[in-house]
Amino acid sequence: MPEPVIRPAALSDDAALAELDRRAWSPTHAVTARPKPPYAPFFTEAGPPEHILVAELDGRVAGYLRLVPATGLPSNAHVRQIRGLAVDEAARGRGVARALLRECAAWARRQAAVRLTLRVLGHNAPARRLYESEGFVVEGVLRGEFLLDGEYVDDVLMARAL
Repeated sequence: MPEPVIRPAALSDDAALAELDRRAWSPTHAVTARPKPPYAPFFTEAGPPEHILVAELDGRVAGYLRLVPATGLPSNAHVRQIRGLAVDEAARGRGVARALLRECAAWARRQAAVRLTLRVLGHNAPARRLYESEGFVVEGVLRGEFLLDGEYVDDVLMARAL
């Protein structure tokens, strides 16, 4: 089975990433409502291509990861935060998310980061296991932070040193 190819995003990826984002939407990881037409572009001023890594399998977009500075503060410039990771359902189980996470860590190091953080919903056990297997540890839990489908769901804060 071929390995995923991980590369920086380009403006030309907008339509493919927007479509992937809509297909990958799930109540397991989303805190916003399912997207409805008219659909917004994937890239925005606050979320430009420079923040995105793209995974390709067999020449097609199979996933993405959004990596951003945790805040705009100079005192926090050493921290990067993952603010989005999605893998096409057809590509799951082929190492796409793991490859994205590993390249993300290398990318963050090249940006002089020494710490990588993320937030994951408490009920998203598969994502939590993946993050733990890549060295992330739970640093905090915001109990009942989100009300999703009538259930209170924890917001789990995870991090790892680079």
